[in-house]
Amino acid sequence: MSNLESTSGEFACAATPADHIEVIRPREVPLGGPRAMRVERTLPQRERSLIGPWCFIDRYGPRDVVADGGMDVPPHPHTGLQTATWLFSGRVEHRDSGGVRALVRPGELNLMTAGAGICHSEVSIDPREAPVLRGVQLWIALPDTARQTARGLNHFAPEPVSLPGASALVFLGELAGYRSPVPTFSPLVGAQLDLDPRTELDLDIDPSFEHGVLADQGALALGDTALRVGDLGYQGPGHRMLRLGNTGDDPARILLLGGAPFGEELVLWWNFIGRSHDEIVEFRRQWNAGDSRFGRVEGYRGRLERLPAPPMPPVRLRPRR
Repeated sequence: MSNLESTSGEFACAATPADHIEVIRPREVPLGGPRAMRVERTLPQRERSLIGPWCFIDRYGPRDVVADGGMDVPPHPHTGLQTATWLFSGRVEHRDSGGVRALVRPGELNLMTAGAGICHSEVSIDPREAPVLRGVQLWIALPDTARQTARGLNHFAPEPVSLPGASALVFLGELAGYRSPVPTFSPLVGAQLDLDPRTELDLDIDPSFEHGVLADQGALALGDTALRVGDLGYQGPGHRMLRLGNTGDDPARILLLGGAPFGEELVLWWNFIGRSHDEIVEFRRQWNAGDSRFGRVEGYRGRLERLPAPPMPPVRLRPRR
């Protein structure tokens, strides 16, 4: 998915260790144009830019695809990151400049590696069979040693893991004794957890990781801190256990994201991750000029041939911690 804010700001992506639980409220963002689908964005924010290497979290839906068409994101570029698409319901067609056409289904991971450059499109399909679209789009920052890697896509459908009063789908990293086979460039974890009503779950976690808990459905709590639907709860490194609770009478669902603090300065602007102002300027110039760095998406039949990059901000972008 693209970051389509027309006045895209600069975010200096550097994690700040914290031992207490923070709650990050979402902000509503349109995915381009007056009739755009709107999403809830919890990362990046001014107060926190990263959780491990996770640097971007958009949550969307439920959306009636029959009534409003759902998602139609034209070809757009990325550098220096991976995109992880995870659906709770609906179906999305992915096309990218690596020649890949893939169908994204609920409970199945599509992990696209941009590396030095890629472009892709995402469109809701099969509205009669899958009329409700709901899911998340996640970005993972690539470390400097991997950010020039080749473009590619991994698809993976994890098996459910049974937990006391809950179940988990571990799509990246390791949790509860289950390890995803999908390779990553940084130590991290990503999983969907579904909690039974009136359940408290203690999860053993890597104490070197910081963790984020995205509340998608139900009456949820991280430790003693209540989370509203759409909230992102944060627990810093130094803990060996993560306590999750469903205080309601209906099932609840969260997305658990974590990783070792990233430790590198980044500049995230629009759909690019770079290391300097000049690098971002060059990425933007190359995309708008149709440079071969990003390639071309074949077969997209949506509303625009490709998304132009917005104007650069009037100040010089500076990586910060």
